[in-house]
Amino acid sequence: MGGPIWYQLYPTSRWEITEKLVHRAEAAGCPVLVLTIDTQAGRHTETLDRFKRLDSRKCVDCHGTKPADFYRRKPMFAGLDMTGVTTANPALTWEHVRRLKGLSHMKLLIKGIETREDAKLCVENGVDGIIVSNHGGRAEESGRGTIDCLPEVVDAAASRIAVLVDGGFRRGTDIFKALALGARAVCIGRPYIWGLSAFGQPGVERVLDILRGELELVMKQCGTRSIAEITRPFVT
Repeated sequence: MGGPIWYQLYPTSRWEITEKLVHRAEAAGCPVLVLTIDTQAGRHTETLDRFKRLDSRKCVDCHGTKPADFYRRKPMFAGLDMTGVTTANPALTWEHVRRLKGLSHMKLLIKGIETREDAKLCVENGVDGIIVSNHGGRAEESGRGTIDCLPEVVDAAASRIAVLVDGGFRRGTDIFKALALGARAVCIGRPYIWGLSAFGQPGVERVLDILRGELELVMKQCGTRSIAEITRPFVT
C-alpha cells in the first residue's frame, strides 16, 4: 500500500479467532490495532429499514445470506473456522482490552468512546489512543454528535493519550473545529467512499485535496500558521 495500514478489529465472539486475527494483522505490518466497541450489542437500524427493497428479485443468487458467505468474501478470515462466530461480543470487558494489549507490539486504540468516564478508563487500562465515534450515528442514535462529545473526552485524556474523532466531517471548517477542540486528527469515511465510487482513486485524491484546501483557507482566515496554533479559543 506504500504506507502503514491500521487494522480495525471487531472483537469476535470467540477469543481464539480474535487472537489469530490480531497476529495476522501484526504479521502483515500493521502498527496500530483499532478495537471497535460501539456496536457490540447490535443496533436498531430504523432508517435503513425504511429503505428496504420492495421488489421480489432474489439477491441470494449472487450475494448469499449466511454468515459463512460474509466471512468467505474477506481474506482476513481465510483458513479460520468461523462456524458459529459473530463479529460482535456483548460480553466485552476491560480485561478483554488488557489481553488484547498484551497480544502484540501494535499500538491499541479504542474506537467508539464518547464520555469522559470511559476515556479515563481507557487511560487506566493502558490504551494508547481513542477515536471518538458513534459509528456514523448508526450505533448510538441520541442525536448527540461526536464533536459535541469531543471536549469532555479530550479533557479526560489530559494529553496522556491521543484523541481522534470521526463522524460527519464534510468540510475543512469541520476539521478546524475538531482540531481546535483538541482532536489530534480527524478520520473521514463517507467522503472518500463517495469519491471512490464516482471516480476511483482520482476521486479519493480529489476529496482529500478539497478538504485540505478548505482547511488551509480557514486557517488563513483565522491567522493560524500551523496546526499547533489551532486552539480552543477559536471556537469557544
